[in-house]
Amino acid sequence: MSKKTKKDEVEEQVGTKENEVNHETVETVSVEEQLKEEIQKEKDKFLRLFAEFENYKKRTTKERIDLFKTASQDVMLAMLPVLDDFERALNHIEEDKEAEEVRKGVLLIYQKLLSTLEQKGLSVIKVAKGDTFNADNHEAVTQIPAPTEDLKGKIIDVLEKGYKLGDRVIRFPKVVIGQ
Repeated sequence: MSKKTKKDEVEEQVGTKENEVNHETVETVSVEEQLKEEIQKEKDKFLRLFAEFENYKKRTTKERIDLFKTASQDVMLAMLPVLDDFERALNHIEEDKEAEEVRKGVLLIYQKLLSTLEQKGLSVIKVAKGDTFNADNHEAVTQIPAPTEDLKGKIIDVLEKGYKLGDRVIRFPKVVIGQ
């Protein structure tokens, strides 16, 4: 056994204390790093949750606007046969020359009903005889032999008008096409 000098003992104690201090520093740094990581994780979690909530608000707002735009769709669909009847009545009354006053009254009521529905977002889909048939935009009721060559595959007659409510088609125009 070697004898320890006073100097060796002091150096040994200093070395032990330095190790303890270094060990405590390492522990302190690791705890700080862990806390920083936890804070970063919580910030990330918060940001994701906030973004998700913003997306939810935007989606529900859009759905609400769409609902308000199309809320009257059922009423509009129920009113379309009434519009059709008015148009038929007007066509029939025009043939009868004696019913001029009746025609004026029916026309006035028809125009008022149509303008009211248009104010609520209803619009007529424009279709004319001779337009090219498109299955995405028209409903073919029947096909007949085309009176002329240039009317093959084109609209010969429009049986019922089509209508849109806003940007959405609520009834496609019913047409007869040439074969």
